[in-house]
Amino acid sequence: MRAAADLCRRSLSSVLRRSCRLYCTDQNSRVKIFDRNLKRKQRDRAAWLMSSKDSLLDAVAENLLDRLEDCKKTFPTALCMGGSLEAIRRLLHGRGGIEKLIMMDTSHDMVKLCEQAEQSLPNKNVETSFIVADEEFLPVKESSLDLVISCLGLHWTNDLPGAMIQSRLALKPDGLFLAAILGGETLRELRIACTVAQMEREGGISPRLSPLAQYVIMEKALPYNTTCYDMDYLVAWESVTRAGFSLPGVDVDEYTVRYNSDFEERYRLATAAVYESMFAAEDGTIPATFQVIFMTGWREHPSQQRAKQRGSATVSFKDIQKQFGGGS
Repeated sequence: MRAAADLCRRSLSSVLRRSCRLYCTDQNSRVKIFDRNLKRKQRDRAAWLMSSKDSLLDAVAENLLDRLEDCKKTFPTALCMGGSLEAIRRLLHGRGGIEKLIMMDTSHDMVKLCEQAEQSLPNKNVETSFIVADEEFLPVKESSLDLVISCLGLHWTNDLPGAMIQSRLALKPDGLFLAAILGGETLRELRIACTVAQMEREGGISPRLSPLAQYVIMEKALPYNTTCYDMDYLVAWESVTRAGFSLPGVDVDEYTVRYNSDFEERYRLATAAVYESMFAAEDGTIPATFQVIFMTGWREHPSQQRAKQRGSATVSFKDIQKQFGGGS
């Protein structure tokens, strides 16, 4: 089992690289990785299975909303689409100066659940409305929003840059786009356990988990020594810039959730055994890593900062290096 695990780790980068090519989607591609109708049904089911508060969703939502506190301007009209709607609504706490908030999801049951929560504990001074719609076909008038925010939802779109372009067009000039998506390192322990178990019993592997950000929008082959972390960062950065946002920003964070070692789905005994053998902690719990990529972008406006023209610098890097004692 350990030998198989070592082999899995050594070959992981090449497997991911091949997956990037397999799931490549560009502007001319009509490949649909995700069945959006099936995803809607899954979210309908999740709406009635999820707890009222989830520590992981709350942590990601807080991290995303904290970025509003770094902005001097306010965002009177905002759209929150897909993903963790209820966490965003509940944890807003007046951040961003939002006066009108539109909550949107492909799932009717998810929207209904969020609407019921709003009725029980409404956000003061915020006019909240609810619509059922798809992020891939955004039903919003151009230049009508000050803020578009998506928390853990856009990674299931078939055309991430396309969805982000629609978001940019829906924003007013100097409007802000904030998003958090799951990166390709999410559930890496489970992916490795599934791979090892299947290699031992079937002599090969096949995809068992949903492809995530690092697989979806690659257009060019990356250097051989590019790490999984680098790919996630570069893919997210490319998606923000391809969507036409100015002042783009991308950062990556990881969250580890610990579960009891017993898997509820007992028919996955082989995977459970590998998982516990390789990753179980001393207290018997098993970790699950969630990699979250945070993306920020603004719709272009004349007041925004711009990079200086090439060659306009008045101080050289050599002079700076000497100033701080790094030069010879």
